Amino acid sequence: MTTTGSPEVSGTWVRLASHRAWLDAEGERLLDFAEGAGAAATGFAWLDDDGRPQPDQGPQLWITARMTHVFALASLRGRPGAGRLVDHGLAALTGAFRDAEHGGWYSALTPAGEPEGTGKAAYDHAFVVLAAASATAAGRAGAAELLQEALAVVEQHFWRPDEGRCAESWDQDWSIPEPYRGANSNMHMTEAFLTVAAVTGDTRWLDRALSTAEQLIHRATRENGWRLPEHFDAQWRPLPDYNAERKNDKFRPYGSTPGHWLEWSRLLLHLEAALQDAGRQAPDWLPEAARSLFAAAVEVGWAPDGQPGFVYTLDWEDRPVVASRLHWVLTEAIGAAAVLRARTGEAQYERWYRTFWDEAVARYTDRDRGSWVHELSVGDTPPVWSGKPDVYHAYQAVLLPQLPLAPVLAGELRAALERD
Repeated sequence: MTTTGSPEVSGTWVRLASHRAWLDAEGERLLDFAEGAGAAATGFAWLDDDGRPQPDQGPQLWITARMTHVFALASLRGRPGAGRLVDHGLAALTGAFRDAEHGGWYSALTPAGEPEGTGKAAYDHAFVVLAAASATAAGRAGAAELLQEALAVVEQHFWRPDEGRCAESWDQDWSIPEPYRGANSNMHMTEAFLTVAAVTGDTRWLDRALSTAEQLIHRATRENGWRLPEHFDAQWRPLPDYNAERKNDKFRPYGSTPGHWLEWSRLLLHLEAALQDAGRQAPDWLPEAARSLFAAAVEVGWAPDGQPGFVYTLDWEDRPVVASRLHWVLTEAIGAAAVLRARTGEAQYERWYRTFWDEAVARYTDRDRGSWVHELSVGDTPPVWSGKPDVYHAYQAVLLPQLPLAPVLAGELRAALERD
């Protein structure tokens, strides 16, 4: 369903000082909530709906890395105290999470701070790279060394030149790879590669981001009617029935995920702009694919049951599987609409941008308990999430409309400081 509720608009909110001030205030509110996660002895805690650490949840690598990234962005924007929290995250990434014997990072720790999951996952390692790159841009001690180490791990164990994408996961000593390939982990590796290129100036990472996007979006997704295949075997053959018995999985749900179509839509335009800034020829298919992914997401993912919001997942006939509304999908829709409006100047994206923010304020921004409601349940489907684990998606949603397409996030924030 594609109605936006705003048939005619003029201008763009992001040029209004009042709207930018509102975005900044929302960002500060999110950070106020997120600071409570830094009370954990190691890394950042999984927070409940009121911002209290959940004692039954040990430290998670993806949360610690994402929160380190967020506070690095906040430090670059001049928030006092944010740098201390970046350092707290870096201490965990160079300490308890780090496998000093075999290299790489553990996915999770017990509440006592011991390794719980000893496998090495591309998804988690993508966020280690992102955190290290953003912390490097913020000038934090030890961040550049962590980035160098993380990139070496990616080079050695995850990046597959013959596949043009990343492998998914390994056992602890890197001897047994998982016979699975995932679009989700490769999407976040693409995000990390774009940030590395922006922070270091090394355009090899743009080449790898482009290769990943070409394989997953220009080929696999285009050939599938712009419905992104999420799961593949080790030879990159799609697995359309993967996790049919675990439809509400947090990271590998059955079917296709419109939120990832939106996230890719944005990343493709960052990639196009980064290539152009580097004096490279950007393929014509990048903006075309960005527009097509966005169009497909709002056509079949937005309000398919007559209620506002994006469903979490769809089956291969565009029917909702998990109809619950997850906050991160809406935040990615906001970011995608903002960058498409900036790239094309078309009013349709401004209409969606306003519609998405209206939806966020109406049902997700939690003024009483803090942060954003992470999930609005629909029907009797078991919940996907508990609590409010991090603010990564929402915080980026308030920054992206205010920044150019390249350099992305940390790269531009550092450049803005240097210009001043």
